[in-house]
Order: sequence, then structure tokens, then C-alpha cells
Amino acid sequence: MKKKRFSVEQIVAVLKQAELGLPVADLIRQVGISEQTFYRWKKQYAGLESDQVRELKLVLDENARLKKLVAELSLDKAVLQDVLSKKFPRPALMKEVVAYVTACHGYSQRRACCLTRQHRSTQRKPSRKDPRTELRQRMRDIVRTRIRYGYRRVHVMLRRDGWSVGRNLVYRLYREEGLALRSKQPRRRKMLVHRQARHQPTRPNQAWTLDFVHDQLGNGQKFRALTVIDVFSRESLAIEVGQRLRGEHVVEVLNRLVKQRGAPTYLFADNGAEFTGHLVDLWAYHHGTRIDFSRPGKPTDNAFIESFNGSFRDECLNVHWFATIAEARALIEAWRIDYNVSRPHMALGNIAPLEYALRAVTSQDPTGSIAVEG
Repeated sequence: MKKKRFSVEQIVAVLKQAELGLPVADLIRQVGISEQTFYRWKKQYAGLESDQVRELKLVLDENARLKKLVAELSLDKAVLQDVLSKKFPRPALMKEVVAYVTACHGYSQRRACCLTRQHRSTQRKPSRKDPRTELRQRMRDIVRTRIRYGYRRVHVMLRRDGWSVGRNLVYRLYREEGLALRSKQPRRRKMLVHRQARHQPTRPNQAWTLDFVHDQLGNGQKFRALTVIDVFSRESLAIEVGQRLRGEHVVEVLNRLVKQRGAPTYLFADNGAEFTGHLVDLWAYHHGTRIDFSRPGKPTDNAFIESFNGSFRDECLNVHWFATIAEARALIEAWRIDYNVSRPHMALGNIAPLEYALRAVTSQDPTGSIAVEG
């Protein structure tokens, strides 16, 4: 854009000379402008005085300053909407915000601190906080081996390793490291009418619950897994894996468990053909066990096994890619042992199910003469 040669005061002075009677041809020759330019000046600035010119200049300068201020405010508003969508309770987090504004929006540090209301001395002060590098690395090691563990179970594993850390600190580091899990399960509405509760066991080996889980191998071949857990201790008693599991296989697994720990008083199951058949009914009659079936279409009636199957699928079936049935049996059995021995269980006060069962039995027999098999 071409720079202007004449100010507004000079233009008004030239127009005053023309009003005093100086010929236009001589005037434009002296000033060095064209006739068209002179008449354009006359059309825009005719009749103005020197004071009015100064006032007009001040108005124009003020308008330019206000336009610049409005542009800066709109830009600041956009930046604030970008970085301050959430509250940052600590100045250490605000340091990252200031650094982001200076890097991404081209602001100076002074302007970014003024915009975010962060004191410049706080921004420049070096942090003396312990980065907790070893703790973060240990958390990553735990999550790397136990892929579907949340921060609560990670906290339990850290306490077992000897780390004296609180749950809130573990949660903060867990989120900062980007280890949070995404749950795809939709929230369900609560029942308005509560059903009558089932029998609540008071000791281990009093009530078992069982169900089937379906999965497939890497080549697309499907298989089934029969899961059996103890309702009181939450211990996984058995996971039988096979391509075709029928009622006779269910009876075979139950007989194997009866030899190890005795027959239960109650058996919770759904209305599948494998559980409602004559073989399972005859087995229950022979051992004096009462089978309590779930209502049709109500999986919440058997919530213990459904919860276990969810953990089983999330932490084992979805993590591994099985090539053969034998590999599936080996990996699933290893996961079952880990589930019983070392996996933290939130519902049991962070006590493993086997240890929980031993404590429950010992509390009933202070002499310790009762032996728990399996």
C-alpha cells in the first residue's frame, strides 16, 4: 500500500489557499498533485478548520485503537475458550496452560500470564516436586502385565509391593500417565421394584453358581467355558473349556469338585438345557443340593457369576488370541489361579478369595482344626 504524502492538516491548508483565491492550476502545480486529487480532497475535507482536523485525527486514532483492542479481546476470548474449558486448581497445571498459549497462539509469556491470571514469578519458579519416576514406572509395569486393571487394583498391587501411597495419589498419577480404561458398557436404569433376595451363604462351600461363556479361536472355531465360583468367598472353583459341553460334562466337573471340598447346599444356575436336564437334577438329588434357577430373562438373579464372567472375558478372553483348545485351557487355567491367589478383589476388602475363605473358616473354628481342601 502506498504511503500517504500529505497529512490531514496539510490537505486543509491547501484547500484554504484555494478558497483565498489562488488559482487551482497554480496550486496543484506547486503542491505536486493532479486535478482529480485536488477535487477529491475538496469533496472530503472542504469546510474543516484546524481544530476540527485535530479532533478528527484523535477520533480516527481512537477508533483504530478500539478496533485493535476488540480484535485482541476476541482473540483472547477464543484462547480462553480453548485452554480454560476446565478448572486448574494448582499453579503447576497452570504452567502447562501458559506454555501451551505461548507455543500454539504466539503470545508472549507476559501476555499469556496476564490472560490466565498466572503470576509471572510463579511461572518462572522451577518446580521442586518429586516426579515419582519409579512409582510411575512400576504402575506402567503393572498395567502392562495386567491390561484391564483399574487404578484401585493397581493401588492394591502397589501396597503389596511395599509402596506407602494413597489411593488419591495413585489415581492422579494413573490419569496423568494416560492409563485410564474406557468402559463401553452402557448404564442401566435401576429396578423400581426390588425382588426377593436369594439365600445368602454364611460360610464357604455353602452355595455355588455356574454358567457358560462362549468364545472362539483365532481360526474362527468356537468353544465354550463352564465357570463355577463359590458365592461366599468368590473363589473360582473351576473353568472347564471344551468345544461341546453338555449336561454330562457339567456333572463331571461337579463330581470333581465334590471330591475336593464336598457338596454344596445350594446351586445357582440359569435355565439352560445343560442345567435343567435329568443328569444335573439327578446329581442334585443324590447329593442333597437344591438348584435355584434364575427367572427367564433376568440375568441379575445370578449376578455373582455374571460379574465373574465379565471379569473373565475382559481380563482373559479379550486379551489373548487363542490358537488351539489346549492353549486356551492352559492360559485360562493360569488366569484362574492368578484370579484366586493374587488378583485384588474390591468387594472383599482387597483380600484374595482363598485367603478370605481361610479366614472365614478359621473364625468359625478358633482351634484351626478345620482343613480347607483345594
